[in-house]
Amino acid sequence: MKVIFLKDVKGKGKKGEVKNVADGYAHNFLIKQGLAVEANPTNLSALEGQKNKEKQNAIQELEQAKQLKETLETLTIELTAKSGEGGRLFGSITSKQIADKLQKEHQIKLDKRKIELGDAIRALGYTNVPVKLHPEVQATLKVHVTEQA
Repeated sequence: MKVIFLKDVKGKGKKGEVKNVADGYAHNFLIKQGLAVEANPTNLSALEGQKNKEKQNAIQELEQAKQLKETLETLTIELTAKSGEGGRLFGSITSKQIADKLQKEHQIKLDKRKIELGDAIRALGYTNVPVKLHPEVQATLKVHVTEQA
């Protein structure tokens, strides 16, 4: 019997796949548990429509990421921190501080985990910080750290 998997089933199939399985297994386990539905023309067309919708959403997400990249690359985030001799900071600037400043000043909500700061910023001056917006889109954000008065 052909079924369309609604959820991943270990060893049998992934969500959205159409596979042939034993009739008893399909009726008594997969369909009863809500893990699959019978692959009739109605369900197949619904699956096709769902795949098209997901494809459109993925394209839209990529476009939004590209627009955000253009915006971020024109910005410079200004942060202040206490520093000692030679421009070394007493503390450090973290990705959370950068994300908070971006939210407060430019109303751009960005998850701190997307800011790929290898190690916290520990010196005054300009630093280019990579930001991963999408698997295919990466922006560079300028962060300027000045001495606190």
